Amino acid sequence: MRVGMVGAGRMGAGLAHRLKRAGHSCVVYDPDTAAVDRLRTDGVAGVGSLVDLVAALEAPRTVWVMVPAALTDAVVAELGDLLDPDDVIVDGGNSFYRDDIARSRMLAAHGIHYVDVGTSGGVFGDRRGFCLMIGGETAIVERLDPIFRALAPGVDTATRTPGRHGPVGRAEHGYLHCGAAGAGHFVKMVHNGVEYGQMAALAEGMAILRNADIGTAPRAADAETAPLADASFYTYDLDVAEIVEVWRRGSVVSSWLVDLTAAAVHADPELGGYSGRVADSGEGRWTVQAAVDEGVPAHVLTAALYERFASRGEADYAGKALSAMRHAFGGHGEKAALG
Repeated sequence: MRVGMVGAGRMGAGLAHRLKRAGHSCVVYDPDTAAVDRLRTDGVAGVGSLVDLVAALEAPRTVWVMVPAALTDAVVAELGDLLDPDDVIVDGGNSFYRDDIARSRMLAAHGIHYVDVGTSGGVFGDRRGFCLMIGGETAIVERLDPIFRALAPGVDTATRTPGRHGPVGRAEHGYLHCGAAGAGHFVKMVHNGVEYGQMAALAEGMAILRNADIGTAPRAADAETAPLADASFYTYDLDVAEIVEVWRRGSVVSSWLVDLTAAAVHADPELGGYSGRVADSGEGRWTVQAAVDEGVPAHVLTAALYERFASRGEADYAGKALSAMRHAFGGHGEKAALG
């Protein structure tokens, strides 16, 4: 099959490479001409506009949009004016699932199909494959099945779940038609919310390990410093990088995330190359919103989202207010930051 790809960034380029290796044809457009040129050197066709992209495809066309969520509406709207009935727009970015529903209805009025694909795999998806969570019309998802199968990791990337018998399903290949429009991005949204929680738990555990020698450090004895009940219990000089490394082998928490973290702390044990400002691109917020709407307690996911806010200084004003209150009622002064 021949696919048009809008977006030649890390993810879009990885998708294009994987399709090409699987024997499919791909033509790419990105306003960043240097990104398109890099793909051209790898044998992927590139064009200079969306008009040229559409012209390079045979009907019924499939155009995969892989751009930041903030740009998706504009790209989809422009494509909607260029495509013909029975063509398909695939949004593989991290769109809000409610936007998918609106886009699907808008495009359906013109006979154009819309498929939302939650795409996980990051920069490693090019070689490892991309986990795909798909929403859209059944017939159209079936039409695009060869594309999804080419992009997915494949059945051999994990052992079969005990108790599964019979033919191997799509989920076992690493892609799944989750439901109607928006379902793919809804599942990916929750996936990313879970990811926030897993990342936060691992990071917090590493911080506790790193500070297990607090009993050996001088500690102020004043009204502004909580006493350490028994310093002798906190005299461990732990090697966090080696601990994360051992967790990779046979541990219940072993995972690809632990693998990546082990590599990061091995290369930079103090993580000095990072500021600690953690971005959130929307999925965690939307997951918490869905939990509220559904009445589902999501303590861990919500706390992990708030931790990202705090990492960017968004808790600073609240902290200042707390300091002001303590000073007002008790005359407590602020202690200088350590280091």
